[in-house]
Amino acid sequence: MKLGLIGTSLTHSFSKKYFEQKFENLSLKNHSYELFELKDIKELPNFLDTNKELRGFNVTFPFKENILPFLDKIDPEANHIGAVNTVSVSWKNDKRFLTGHNTDLIGFRKSIKPFLANTHERALLLGTGGASKAVRYVLESLGITTLLVSRQPKKGEISYEEINDYVIKHHKLIVNCTPLGTFPEVTNKPNIPYSLINESHMLMDLVYNPELTEFLKLGKEQGAITTNGLSMLYNQADEAWRIWNETSQQNRTS
Repeated sequence: MKLGLIGTSLTHSFSKKYFEQKFENLSLKNHSYELFELKDIKELPNFLDTNKELRGFNVTFPFKENILPFLDKIDPEANHIGAVNTVSVSWKNDKRFLTGHNTDLIGFRKSIKPFLANTHERALLLGTGGASKAVRYVLESLGITTLLVSRQPKKGEISYEEINDYVIKHHKLIVNCTPLGTFPEVTNKPNIPYSLINESHMLMDLVYNPELTEFLKLGKEQGAITTNGLSMLYNQADEAWRIWNETSQQNRTS
């Protein structure tokens, strides 16, 4: 089974190492997971034509949203939020069939639930991309109100400059859904007033490389509970693995 990841600037990704370790642990031969850097999502059809043995792939920044028009079917939850991070590939009458899923939903839900407390009634989500959409969907399904922060805010969103004492005080859960701080640009961080954070806050960073981002470091210095995106990565990867195996089984029996 040939699998992989598409996106840009993939040198930071842990996915290849994670799946290769899984193949080794399960004694699976003839399995591979490769990193495929595409400059533009328009390259996808040609990429698939030259990799016809590909049976599934993950999707990362910046393609989680603009891959949708290239898919033949989209899982209802992924379609609802408008973002896909996992694609299963099946074949019907010699025709390739792409189905989009969002395993970030399960990954984030499993990662965040152990940390949630009654004080986490409202969450501040930094960023409005595909990952942010998955996070918002999960939190609101758990009864948590969300407020999105964007550099170019739309209706119902706020700018980073609008994050003041009132906003921080009334949003005890803050999630970084942007790639800011990802290796090698480890000094980057979301522009929020960290001095207003205290021990009643929880900060989660979807970035997992490095494990302690500048965002989390500054939050921890203020006494906040912090966690990174590693557990989310593992949980969403395991769900993707389940989907690919299920699709592969269906291909063999069809």
